[in-house]
Amino acid sequence: MRATLLDAALACFVRRGIAATSLRDIATEAGVTPALVHYYFGDKAQLQEAVVAERLLPVIGQLRAPLLQAGDGDVAALVAGFVHGIAGVVQQHPWLPTLWVREILCEGGALRDMMINQVGPLLPKMMAGRFAAAQQAGQLNPDLDPRLLMVSLIGLTMFPMASAPIWRQLFGADDIDFNDLRRHTLVLLDRGLELDHAK
Repeated sequence: MRATLLDAALACFVRRGIAATSLRDIATEAGVTPALVHYYFGDKAQLQEAVVAERLLPVIGQLRAPLLQAGDGDVAALVAGFVHGIAGVVQQHPWLPTLWVREILCEGGALRDMMINQVGPLLPKMMAGRFAAAQQAGQLNPDLDPRLLMVSLIGLTMFPMASAPIWRQLFGADDIDFNDLRRHTLVLLDRGLELDHAK
């Protein structure tokens, strides 16, 4: 029952936002009484903590593992691991981009502090550190800021997935799937716009 309640809470958080979701909404989603939700979690804050600990952080952990396997100094493997990892995680957990936009990216999002304090040291700071080390070793463009490279990677992966309903409709692009998006991102990062060749 606990897992069912966590899944119901996550579905409500994604659909309505954490602030707009009540324990009654979660109980209705799960087909139980609010008293049962109280029994398992006490209050909404404890339920939110459980969703983060048991649903969100394990997903972030899935993304982190392959990045740790990329060899030191192998920037291409690190970048490819991130792009493939994000695409794979979102395929398994399609709720992630919506939750990311609503609760982390938007001002006042309920998960922003968690991102900065818990996820930040696990993933973005680790990757920025590896980019900085590769840059010092001469393996990465010295004109790039390793911190902004991480921001760019997130922008090239999470944003297109979060905004897919818009750009698919705008460009009539229902034919573009996760694999196409992943391939496009890797080519863009690997070869860029090749503007020198276009002159």
